[in-house]
Amino acid sequence: MRSLALVLILCALLPLVHAFCYVKPDVTPGRTHCLDDRDKTWHAVGSTWRNSDCMDCTCDSCCSGYSTPVSFPAECKKEWDQKACEFKVVKKSNPSISCPIFAQVGK
Repeated sequence: MRSLALVLILCALLPLVHAFCYVKPDVTPGRTHCLDDRDKTWHAVGSTWRNSDCMDCTCDSCCSGYSTPVSFPAECKKEWDQKACEFKVVKKSNPSISCPIFAQVGK
């Protein structure tokens, strides 16, 4: 019975594999701004921003700001669009044609 419970828990966690967050170390209390780890830009405490790694950040944490397609037709492929911070799923034979996404993980 415990094995079944473990399998169910692991299956429930599977969609979270591609989504991630990290907590930034706490700095001096009373601060008014914080430094983005990636872009080295300053942001006001309480603000939110998206950095060049497509992470949605606050002064306390950053989380992935995109979803990853995991189920789509076999004749299609996923392509990363860095400017839009998203995956697009398109036909392998003609990348100008979009494909449906049946399931995705993250965000």
